[in-house]
Amino acid sequence: MQAINQSILTLILLVPLAGAILVAIAPDRVKLPNWIALATTLFTFLLTLHLPAHFVLGQSGFQFEINHPWIEDPAIYYHVGVDGLSLWLVVLTGLLAPVGVLASWNAIKERRKIFYSLFLVQQTAMLGVFVSLDLMLYYGFWELSLVPMAILIAMYGRKDGPKAALKFFLFTFIPSAPLLVAILWLYARTGSFDFATLRLLIAQGSLPAGALFWAALAFLAAFAVKVPVFPLHGWLADTYKEAPVALAMVVAGKLGLYSMLRFHVGLFPAQAREMAPLLIALAVIGVLYGGCLALVQRDFWRLIAFAAVSQLSLIVLAIYGLTFTGWNGGVYQILSDGVAEGAVFLLLGTLYDHYATSQISAYGGLAAKLPRVTGFFVLTSLTMVGLPMLSGFVGEFTILSSTFTGVSRGWAITATLGVILSAAYMLWLVQRVFYGPESALASSQPAGDLRFRELSVLVPLAVLMLVMGVAPSLWFTTIQTGVHPPQVRDFAHDRPNVLTLPSIEPNASAREGQR
Repeated sequence: MQAINQSILTLILLVPLAGAILVAIAPDRVKLPNWIALATTLFTFLLTLHLPAHFVLGQSGFQFEINHPWIEDPAIYYHVGVDGLSLWLVVLTGLLAPVGVLASWNAIKERRKIFYSLFLVQQTAMLGVFVSLDLMLYYGFWELSLVPMAILIAMYGRKDGPKAALKFFLFTFIPSAPLLVAILWLYARTGSFDFATLRLLIAQGSLPAGALFWAALAFLAAFAVKVPVFPLHGWLADTYKEAPVALAMVVAGKLGLYSMLRFHVGLFPAQAREMAPLLIALAVIGVLYGGCLALVQRDFWRLIAFAAVSQLSLIVLAIYGLTFTGWNGGVYQILSDGVAEGAVFLLLGTLYDHYATSQISAYGGLAAKLPRVTGFFVLTSLTMVGLPMLSGFVGEFTILSSTFTGVSRGWAITATLGVILSAAYMLWLVQRVFYGPESALASSQPAGDLRFRELSVLVPLAVLMLVMGVAPSLWFTTIQTGVHPPQVRDFAHDRPNVLTLPSIEPNASAREGQR
């Protein structure tokens, strides 16, 4: 077991990459690439389940850690590990990968080898972002995650794929250049890319505060575009509309939000406190802006895109509220949104594949013809709305309550309006698509309800939404071990919060690696 623990993260990274190579060299017939990709993603998901099964709750710092020299000069290490913050995000990425493969099973009919090879490379890159503890290693995975995504959107987009891919690539790649400069500056001043070492040196005041502000801003800009934070969301609607379903469910949110917590607030707590009032204001604006625009959309892909802007902005509010409870709720909401978005994209993809349109006005009266689709869509919509007893309620309530008590009552009350807006646009979507008079499109097409392949994915996702809603402690106990309360301020009354900055000590393996 010790040997497995010491190699599990490497296996998680290498298995999707090996699957991508196998897909690339295998013949493209009898859906062989599909089966190889499915087997690879299922095996990877099983490997990720080893992490929560053997995670030690009472142990501080990173676990399943590997720290080996990679490049001597500059000193880049293959340094990976997980804690309570990243563990469940690795599992979520592993879970969504087979969902993406099954969602693409019939949608991708041509050049399947290219699609599934790049899709598996994308999975490796995302997993690498969550486990990297060396900043150059992290940056390599961060950049790698952009390339397969842009290529796949350009090649397999619905109508304007190349245009959406170019917009996505430019929006997300250009801010990565200042990020690289900031990482190199940190190395030039400290001689290290190690996360724990840099965090210690910054906390001790070893680097000039003025330059640190600009470094922190460079980190923040790259992450804010990736989330996206209002008003940097210009790429999201087109990308959601054009991207294949397997990519749309992972294109936004997780990487940027995790990076904000780990590498912005985690590395630069003092600078994050300076920027927090602005980001809180932008987050609340994003909650309302996304919800209002979702209400007026006539294309369900664009509706989900602006709904994502609203929901992701709520998590940004949790991060920069800088409270312990808010961070717990924010991470939990990332997990809940990931599960719900996986289900909603699979369901909308099923409708689009069957009826070949995403115009909401073309639908109507599908409940009688597609009872299974209707049932799962209603459950998923209620989860996204935040109905009690479902996973969405836990995260939203935790975030809003922590904002009300620890940040500002005014911002909390204003952000709560986003919950009302989410109920309006999601229930309006359910009513227009599944209820009311049967549309001409629905009556002219034969019924195509969910089959075993879709049900094998949606049933576990539905169960997960329910279990996360009634037993959140199964996740919170782990999340809390990786979320540390920084020293924060009550922006409404300008007085220090009771939370204090924790002592930061690099773990033994990090010290040994730097030595």
